Amino acid sequence: MRIVDLLSKESILLKASPKNKQEAIDKLVELQVKGGKIADKEAYKKGILAREEQGSTAVGEGIAIPHAKSDAVKGPSLAAMTVPDGVDYEALDGEPSNLLFMIAAPMDGDVHLEVLSRLMTILMDEDFRAKLLAAKDKNEFINVIDEMEQEKYPDEKKEQNVSGDGSYKVLAVTACPTGIAHTYMAAEALEKAGKKMGVPIKVETNGSGGAKNILTKDEIAACDGIIVAADKAVEMSRFNGKKVYKTKVSDGIKIPEELINKIVSGDAPIYNHDGEITDGGSGDDETFGRKIYKQLMNGVSNMLPFVVAGGIFIALAFLIDTIAGAPQDSTFGTYTAAAEFFKTIGGYAFNFMVPILAAYIGMSIADRPGFLVGLVGGYLATTGSTFSSVGGDVPSGFLGALFAGFIGGYIMLGIEKLCDNMPKALNGIKPVLIYPLAGLGVIAVIMCAVNPIMGYLNTGLSNFLSNMGDSSKIVLGCILGGMMSIDMGGPFNKAAYTFGITAIAAGSYDIMAAVMIGGMVPPIAIALSTTFFKNRWNEEERKNGPVNYIMGLSFITEGAIPYAAADPLRVIPSCLIGAATAGGLSMAFDCTLMAPHGGVFVFAVVGNWPMYILSLVIGSLVGMLLLALLKKKVNE
Repeated sequence: MRIVDLLSKESILLKASPKNKQEAIDKLVELQVKGGKIADKEAYKKGILAREEQGSTAVGEGIAIPHAKSDAVKGPSLAAMTVPDGVDYEALDGEPSNLLFMIAAPMDGDVHLEVLSRLMTILMDEDFRAKLLAAKDKNEFINVIDEMEQEKYPDEKKEQNVSGDGSYKVLAVTACPTGIAHTYMAAEALEKAGKKMGVPIKVETNGSGGAKNILTKDEIAACDGIIVAADKAVEMSRFNGKKVYKTKVSDGIKIPEELINKIVSGDAPIYNHDGEITDGGSGDDETFGRKIYKQLMNGVSNMLPFVVAGGIFIALAFLIDTIAGAPQDSTFGTYTAAAEFFKTIGGYAFNFMVPILAAYIGMSIADRPGFLVGLVGGYLATTGSTFSSVGGDVPSGFLGALFAGFIGGYIMLGIEKLCDNMPKALNGIKPVLIYPLAGLGVIAVIMCAVNPIMGYLNTGLSNFLSNMGDSSKIVLGCILGGMMSIDMGGPFNKAAYTFGITAIAAGSYDIMAAVMIGGMVPPIAIALSTTFFKNRWNEEERKNGPVNYIMGLSFITEGAIPYAAADPLRVIPSCLIGAATAGGLSMAFDCTLMAPHGGVFVFAVVGNWPMYILSLVIGSLVGMLLLALLKKKVNE
């Protein structure tokens, strides 16, 4: 929740001169009342004074933040006052307070804690406090806060481009499997297009840190329609009865104006939560293959936190034992107490990742009823614990979990259809008894039959990778590195990354090393090219180029997307060859990686790290030189 969204000009007073703490509180309460969010002035003031009796809310450094939760508050709001000469607010450091913010929060929730935390974060900056005190008018005061929030919280977007009545004409949701780059790039493109077209728009981002800028019920009810630019499942039931246009997240980046026109012109179909379209086509007329891809990516995106955190913890365990000089005949990763701790916790996370994958695939197909079936099916796939007399205790692993997620989800859809003709009196117990009971029984029987088959396939794949010759491994490394660069976050990239995760689970750590280095090369190659071959890029591309050093070293391939989109026939082949070179060299040097993410931050746990760094440098230089050769000089 942004500070500037809670402040209004009516609730700001600059260059005030209260004589004491009580007068300062009175002035701030009056400002809150002027802001229009206080239903009962005296009741709210009583809450403020009760909080002050517990201890002064002046925190020192000239800052005081009185606050209260009260039934008298209609909605969260802020009042602000500057006191150049200071006022004695009983601060712990004994100094007068010259910057005062008063928080009003309703009784439901803890919004006051969120606002309090954010205020304390930005007010710790001395230069920021000085700018607030020096503000000549209320507009400048708000702008200073706005700039600071954009600097401290760059992922958030200020709610802007609102129509005269405060509503939005178009709403949108953006989401990509990893929730790192495409999600926010699409949101930015849609917001810019809306501003350019004069169409009020608000975009919800379903990123890696959860949904932000969430669409409210009132906003959904008031809008003309919703754009859903997503490559994974998003919550759709809230859009029931509204015009909705569904498409790929990449379309949000490439053709935002066209998507907005779909809503403005009324061409978008009406969405019913049962999946049927009652007016018009199906948005982007999703093929069955694309639906399968989105369902898979929904599972992968929810699995990633378990993979990344668990993998890094296990890698740290090996690093600790390496530093401690653990003998080769010991159980590596458990030789020291610290290593055992990290390996145990990381192992717990790893144990969850495959069931979570299956659970969220099932959920993306059949909503909440599919979650249980997918979760249990995925667990049975990892443990092999079915009826031992029938299926044996043969785990089917990653492949079995994929099967369980998909087959479980579609089985639940079938069970729901079969139950449609049941008496209405049973509707209440369907989701809590009938669906889970039937689904659980069916998935248990299916996994009993599937586990042995999938288990043998998994074993065969693991043996195949283990027995590959050196030349074959180098070719595999080139292929995986190249795949990471073909579509930079798209299906090929995700397929290679998923294969790397599978290999880690099977104990083949060299594959993940090739995958990660292939994903790091494209942004670094572009950053190098914008640094040393400036005449191949326009001014904006050169200015943004250095950011790709950070993104590449952090293993965020998507940093190369804007450059690839502008000149795909030259940029993509250059990056692909550079990434393939790095992936092949990584395999040739027998580099290994037990952490499935992290970029340069996990190089300490890379096996044969000097050669890994050399492979990264060579691959990046190859990409840079090819860009220099293929791209034409730019005439400004």
